[in-house]
Amino acid sequence: MDAEQLRSMQAPHKDRYRTEPASALITLRAHGRLGDGLSCKVETGRALVTAGLHPATGGSGEAACSGDMLLEALVACAGVTLNAVATALAIPLRDAQVTAEGDLDFRGTLGVAKDAPVGFSAIRLSFHLDTDASQEQIATLLKLTERYCVIYQTLARPPQLTAVRADT
Repeated sequence: MDAEQLRSMQAPHKDRYRTEPASALITLRAHGRLGDGLSCKVETGRALVTAGLHPATGGSGEAACSGDMLLEALVACAGVTLNAVATALAIPLRDAQVTAEGDLDFRGTLGVAKDAPVGFSAIRLSFHLDTDASQEQIATLLKLTERYCVIYQTLARPPQLTAVRADT
């Protein structure tokens, strides 16, 4: 796909969102159901993923770890966004790899130390680019990838989050 094809594909959506802003507000959903043992089966739209405890909390390692899934979602979103931005700016990429690493202190989630955080204390996203683009183009590419990556922005500026019992 080239920049013109991308613009052509997105133009009707952008036009509609400009004239009908409410049409751009969409609710995405994820659904899971408790599985065998200490697992949760998550519907991904493509397959069923069984998530379970990380080995550092007693899990077997056979099920997907939700922390890994969060990092995978970040990598997927950043990779797609990077590709779209590079296409829109006509920055040729021979190859690109996206890596996310996150630091966890499992004492927090296991309730071993009250001062240990539950969740990631740091996440690092890195891009390994094979391109002849200038340093200025690469800086713009990465800046816009950060700006338009939904998962990156959600982690950087957490939304209001609520947990409710839905059956009442």
